[in-house]
Amino acid sequence: MKTIKLAAGCIAAATMLAAAPAAVAQSYPSKPVRVVIPWPTGGLTDIAGRLVFAKVGEQTGQQFIIDNRPGATGTIGAEAVARAAPDGYTLMVHSASHISNPYTYPKLGYDTFRDFTAVGFLVAQTGLLAIHPSLPVKTTKELVALARQRPDQILYATSGAGSFSHMAIALLGSMTNTKMLHLPYKGGGPATTAVVSGEAQLIAGTPAALSTQLQSNRLRLLAVTSDTRLKAFPDAPTVSESGVPGYEYRGWVAVLGPAGLPRPIVDRLNAEIKKVLDRPDNKLGELEPWHMTPEQAQARIRADYEKHGKLVKAIGGIPN
Repeated sequence: MKTIKLAAGCIAAATMLAAAPAAVAQSYPSKPVRVVIPWPTGGLTDIAGRLVFAKVGEQTGQQFIIDNRPGATGTIGAEAVARAAPDGYTLMVHSASHISNPYTYPKLGYDTFRDFTAVGFLVAQTGLLAIHPSLPVKTTKELVALARQRPDQILYATSGAGSFSHMAIALLGSMTNTKMLHLPYKGGGPATTAVVSGEAQLIAGTPAALSTQLQSNRLRLLAVTSDTRLKAFPDAPTVSESGVPGYEYRGWVAVLGPAGLPRPIVDRLNAEIKKVLDRPDNKLGELEPWHMTPEQAQARIRADYEKHGKLVKAIGGIPN
């Protein structure tokens, strides 16, 4: 009799354990979620994070509150998330700068892989190579020729040392043996403003950050940094097409949580994000939605980390 009761108890316990993950996923989120974006407002990462999590909030019936914590190319906000409780109520939306920062800041207060859980991707990041209209060039080939004539006289604005915008132009300089002067800012918004004002002459910005300025002719578009043309800018050639064969640089915006984030919560978030990216009313506009499973996202982050290391070595380190 005791044996039968013991067996029944074990079965009941096993059933409860099996049901626990589903219960966690169904009850999450039960209170507001803080979404740390380690960049200022106005850049691609901020725009993508705000648009997607506004819809995730609608779908789940809970608030996802954006908390911009800019500085040090995203490392300040990332450290805050790494130290947060892995309960799903602190998340991070970060750019590919997350995998370049270890090469820029050797003594980070966190481990890029060990201290985070990959949830998924939001959008791909293709740069638009654009200039201030006062610069006397109309193609990438002409830009390269001018840079050779005027070493360190063309100033390019970026969202920080090691950021996508920095490395995209650093790669261009490496492949063309040209030297342009780097001006790092605290995000895509300030960097764009710098080029529009004439404080700098060149930028590898995102469609979200540059579209309005291009439409108003405050900036001139030369090319796109991806290996294929963008649907939103069909007349803009790739950098490779316009004089630098083999050039390609593409990033992403990802969602991560602290290490140890429960798998049911990871899966719930990933599924809700996919719903948003598939919605016709997601308002992402010219952004490039890019969904990945948690495993795919983690693999891509690791692969890009290794690829970035090779680029840093090729250009002789990341100059601040």
